[in-house]
Amino acid sequence: MSCLETIQAYAFRSLGYGERLLPRSDFTLCEHFTLIGSGMIWNIYFGTLAVISGFFFANLLAVAKNSSSAMWRKPAEWFIFVFRGSPLFIQFFFAYFLFLELKGFSPILDAFSSAWLGALVVLFFNTSAYSAEIFYGALRSIPKGDIEAADAYGLSGWHRFRRIMWPTMMRLAWPSYTNEAIFLFHATTLVFFSGFPAWRQQGDALYYANYFADKTFNPFVPYPILALYFIMLTLLIIGLFGLVNKRLNRHIPQERRTKMRLRPNLIR
Repeated sequence: MSCLETIQAYAFRSLGYGERLLPRSDFTLCEHFTLIGSGMIWNIYFGTLAVISGFFFANLLAVAKNSSSAMWRKPAEWFIFVFRGSPLFIQFFFAYFLFLELKGFSPILDAFSSAWLGALVVLFFNTSAYSAEIFYGALRSIPKGDIEAADAYGLSGWHRFRRIMWPTMMRLAWPSYTNEAIFLFHATTLVFFSGFPAWRQQGDALYYANYFADKTFNPFVPYPILALYFIMLTLLIIGLFGLVNKRLNRHIPQERRTKMRLRPNLIR
């Protein structure tokens, strides 16, 4: 099979299209790149949807945690504490077995035991908790002069938050939030290794890299390919978030603008 035929057969294998059976022997480099790249579709799916949906929920959590009312502050504090205080690996395990138990209550809940929805829910909650803490820290760091200026112009309540506090909060939090987004995409490799099963061999990039490593007893080909894909994805995320960061800081003199720095978390 030529490389072009391999791409046609396996490029969307992780989604259930193309050849049903995986290669059994005489693995080529093209098969490595194609199948691991096919699995990256799932990693991008999990990461993109979790980051977008988690961004809005994290804003609500940060505002709730900053509230003077205990009715809003306490639930937000406990939510953030639980998801930041427990390993993501354990959260996947716990959520999968919880969703399996819920299947008996209603057929509507069946989808939650599938990776495409159940794992996405876990990633959504996890990144919301971490992002909320970042946004909360930025909210507390807004210069008092900005708020006093808003008060002087007669802005209050929602108008003050939308026009003064939220843009400043985003500008202060964005470099740290970029690191959180990068790490979330890396964390998507835990989905099929923590609890949620790969249905019909439709796994993510790490699932296929592990398949090749097990069959060839040589991890030094598939895992570097996997790392290469993630490095390319990380560069893309830095580029996209860098554009947003530039937009948020467009009104600040060049020498005072916040620079993007990659500070990956070693333990989560």
